[in-house]
Amino acid sequence: MGFFDLFCAASMPVLKVLIVTALGSFLALDSINILTQTTRKNVNELVFFVFNPALVGSNLAQTITYESLISLWFMPVNIILTFIIGSLLGWVLMIIAKPPKHLKGLILGACSAGNLGNLLLIIVPAVCKEQGTPFGDSEVCSVYGMAYASLSMAIGAMFLWTYVYNLVRVFSEDSGNKPTVIEHEDITVPLLPSAEPESSTPVEGKMKVMVNVMKRHWRKFSKRVNLRSVFAPSTTGAIVGFVIGTIAPLRRLLIGTTAPLRVIQDSASLVGEAAVPVVSLVVGGNLVKGLKGSGISIPLVLGIAAVRYIFLPLFGILIVKGALYFGLVHADPLYLFVLLLQFAVPPAMNIGTITQLFGAGETDCSVIMLWTYGLASIALTLWSTLFMWIVG
Repeated sequence: MGFFDLFCAASMPVLKVLIVTALGSFLALDSINILTQTTRKNVNELVFFVFNPALVGSNLAQTITYESLISLWFMPVNIILTFIIGSLLGWVLMIIAKPPKHLKGLILGACSAGNLGNLLLIIVPAVCKEQGTPFGDSEVCSVYGMAYASLSMAIGAMFLWTYVYNLVRVFSEDSGNKPTVIEHEDITVPLLPSAEPESSTPVEGKMKVMVNVMKRHWRKFSKRVNLRSVFAPSTTGAIVGFVIGTIAPLRRLLIGTTAPLRVIQDSASLVGEAAVPVVSLVVGGNLVKGLKGSGISIPLVLGIAAVRYIFLPLFGILIVKGALYFGLVHADPLYLFVLLLQFAVPPAMNIGTITQLFGAGETDCSVIMLWTYGLASIALTLWSTLFMWIVG
């Protein structure tokens, strides 16, 4: 298959995203005033609490089984590596650019968290439908591609709403000049005997002190990290999807044309299908704010784009080719393509949702999204073409 044919196959999905995003920008213009700031915030909450969990849960329940989950064990590792390498490159960028403190969480999030869900759910099935791709039969490709994209979305959502969520939260709190209260804790064993039963031994006393210290440190850690975000709606939806998909009795009850409770799965799929176009529209609406500018410097934005579209994809090629060489992944062209694509996607759309939840860096995030998604039309097309050539 020629390079030009691969380029055409790779460009179609990106064009679909651009068209829907452009429509969102049009609806957010002051002269149209349909996607207002209040509307976008309300829709973001709807996406966060309803659409994304339904999309992740229904897709995983339908496409992931216990056997397929075992064979795809490297994908979580690959996604972890995208976050680690992106974070390291983000720290290097911050050392060079020296951004304001309240933007550090946003910059690290934009460098580390890619659009591992919505964009893959659009690109992968669309690529499967194009003629001449190295992925074989389009129907088989679409089924497996949806499974890979769904798993990618679920894992990416877990890391996004734990790692990036808390990065933005911590840096936004620290930039508010809130006083830091240092608690001094006595972790020594009392010299005088306490009013404990005579049967208590010195070893038991030390164990109780250690347990109390661990409890205090755990409470401090949970307050700092906000463990409730670990079970964000998307993460909860992913867990439900994994449980239904991997437990055979539940799968037979809910999944399939003959399943007694298939109406539940069909309803969840119907709601979840709204997530991709709605998020794309909201991102387009947020990009209008980016046109108005902010305090963030353009070189810093271009540095984020360089991390996502130059350095991360190069690392991705080395990692995936190395994993294939050492036999860590099976030689499935579509699977390898998805693994490579995870290193080349633009920043996650839900970073904008996170900044809106904390009211920190919303305009700056819009500028970052404007530039990175604008450049994605070129970068993602070129990298997708190269990736298909590599795996084919």
